[in-house]
Amino acid sequence: MTKYIHADRFYYLEGVKEGGYLEIVDGKFGQWTKEKPSEGVIIDYSGFQIAPGLVDTHIHGFGGADVMDNSADGIHTMSEGLLSTGVTSFLPTTLTSSSERLEAVSATVASVAGSEKGAKIRGIYFEGPYFTEEYKGAQNPIYMKNPSLVEFEKWQKAANGLITKIALAPERENVAEFVSTVTKQGVTVALGHSNGTYNEAKEITEAGASVWVHAYNGMRGLTHREPGMVGAVYNIPDTYAELICDGHHVSPVACEILMHQKGHDRVAMITDCMRAGGSSDGDYMLGEFPVIVENGTARLKDSGNLAGSILKLKDGIKNVVSWGIATPEQAIHMSSYVPAVSVGIDDVCGQIKENYDADFIVLDKDLELVSTYLNGEEVWKA
Repeated sequence: MTKYIHADRFYYLEGVKEGGYLEIVDGKFGQWTKEKPSEGVIIDYSGFQIAPGLVDTHIHGFGGADVMDNSADGIHTMSEGLLSTGVTSFLPTTLTSSSERLEAVSATVASVAGSEKGAKIRGIYFEGPYFTEEYKGAQNPIYMKNPSLVEFEKWQKAANGLITKIALAPERENVAEFVSTVTKQGVTVALGHSNGTYNEAKEITEAGASVWVHAYNGMRGLTHREPGMVGAVYNIPDTYAELICDGHHVSPVACEILMHQKGHDRVAMITDCMRAGGSSDGDYMLGEFPVIVENGTARLKDSGNLAGSILKLKDGIKNVVSWGIATPEQAIHMSSYVPAVSVGIDDVCGQIKENYDADFIVLDKDLELVSTYLNGEEVWKA
C-alpha cells in the first residue's frame, strides 16, 4: 500500500526539503514530491517536521534492562523502550567482563536480532575488555588485558558475526595486528579508556581504527608537549568522535570546540545510556558496580565518578541546538547519519532515502518528539 507523509519540513542527507509529501511504499521510503499526490492515503503532519530515525551506536541499557544482564527479554525491553527516545536503530553495547560472560551475551543478543519489535539491532558494540586501568571509568579493571584474535573469533562466532564495533586502548600489546585483522573483516575499531600518547593513537588509526570512544571521557588529555588522546581526536583526519551531549560528561564549550575541530560531519552523538535511562532516580547496577542516579547523572557509589548516562538521544539534539553549537539540521545529522556511517551501517539506516526502511521520527517546531515510525507504521506516540 502507498501512503504519503505531509509535513512542513523533511531532513534529508543533502539538505532540508520544505513542505511536500514523502511517499511510503510497502514499509520503504519512496520519493519526495512538492505536489499533493492525486491518490493514496495522506498522513497529515502539517506544522511538524520529519527526520530519519535516530541511530545510537553506544548504549548499554534502557528501561531497567542492561545488555550485560544476558537476558533476551532485557534486550527486547531496550528495543521497545528506545522508540520513546526517537532511536530506531542501535548497537547493544557490552562492558568489560569475563571472556565467558561476553561470549554468552553475544549469543543472547544474536538470538534476539531480527525478532525485535522496537528499535532494530544493527550489530553489537564491544566496549572493552582491551582497555587500560588508568582510565578504567566505570569498567572493571580485573578483566582488562591485551587483545587476542583467538578470543575475538570466539565471541564473533557466538554472535553469528554480529559484532560490528570494538573499542580498545592503543597502548596495549599487539594492538596494531589485531586492529589490522578485524578491520579487514569489516569490524569498526574505536579507541578509548586509554592513557595512550598522540603517537600511539596515530599508529593505531593508521592500522585501521577510525572512532574515538566518548571523546574527552576516559582518555589522556591534551597538553602543549604531549597532545595525548584528546589531541589525536582533534587532529587525526578521517576519524569519527563519539560525543555525549548531556551537559554533564562534556561541557557545552568543549562540545563546541570538538565540533569545530572535527566538523559536524565527523561527530557521532551517542548516549552511553545505562539501565536507568527512561526510569526514575535511585539505586542501580552498571555491570558489577552499584550506581546512584540523581540530578540527571548516573555515578558510581564508591567514587562518585560518572557511570554512563541517562541521556535520551532526542534530548541530545535539543541540547546542542539550545547551546547554540549546532543547527537542527546538524544536530539531526550527528544523531542519525554520522553514527550510522561511523560503523558502516549507513546502507540500511540513518537517512531518509528511497528503498530504505521507512524508519523516521516526527518532531514539533521545538524539536520535541511527537511520534516514532518503523517500516512506515507508527510505533510510539507522545
